[in-house]
Amino acid sequence: MSNLRTLVFFATPPHECSYLPDREATTMFVDPRAEVDKKLYSQLTALGFRRSGSHYYRPHCEHCNACVPVRLKVNEFRPDRNQRRVLRKNSDIQCRIVPAEFNERYYQLYAHYIEERHWDGDMYPPSRDQFSSFLVEGATDSRFVEMTLDGELIGLAALDLLDDGLSAIYTVFCPEMEHRSLGTFAILWQIGEAQRRGLPHLYLGYWISECRKMNYKTRFRPIEALRDGHWREMITD
Repeated sequence: MSNLRTLVFFATPPHECSYLPDREATTMFVDPRAEVDKKLYSQLTALGFRRSGSHYYRPHCEHCNACVPVRLKVNEFRPDRNQRRVLRKNSDIQCRIVPAEFNERYYQLYAHYIEERHWDGDMYPPSRDQFSSFLVEGATDSRFVEMTLDGELIGLAALDLLDDGLSAIYTVFCPEMEHRSLGTFAILWQIGEAQRRGLPHLYLGYWISECRKMNYKTRFRPIEALRDGHWREMITD
């Protein structure tokens, strides 16, 4: 089994940044031949890495440090007025943890979400292979959270179980249900799940101050950012 001292890393050539226009990005990947177990994955996550399918990566840009890893301290979290409203609005939704496996119902929801919400992004067009390689393959202690309303699947959240928390990987939902703020609801539910499991953190991936789509992450407080190798609480407006 691999460990932090034996891991080999590779960096991609500079490529177009997915988040900030007119910038190039470089990504560092863990050698895909490495055997990454839950302990090592947890250590990598604490160092700012994320998982996409069987790949573990983090930004490694020479002249930019805009991508900041963030995590929530779930035991100190208190929902604000808007988040309490989201919880009340969605009190009729049933959530169930299931294995992270391919299911045609899951894929159809995923495809509909990508086609309606991210038709201008690098995940379009969706495919079954894409769904599997992104959310199913390489999963280490991974789960899906089914969100159903009157027996109908309206949302799906992918999460990973870590030694010190949960890692929120990705959430999709029925675009016609946008008024329910299901993305926010999914995070709130995962906060509650981390609390139920006695885990201190919910990892939310990267935050970029110049990227409007990521502003929602700083609405969950207290939130910590990894800077210069140390997790420190962010001061947000």
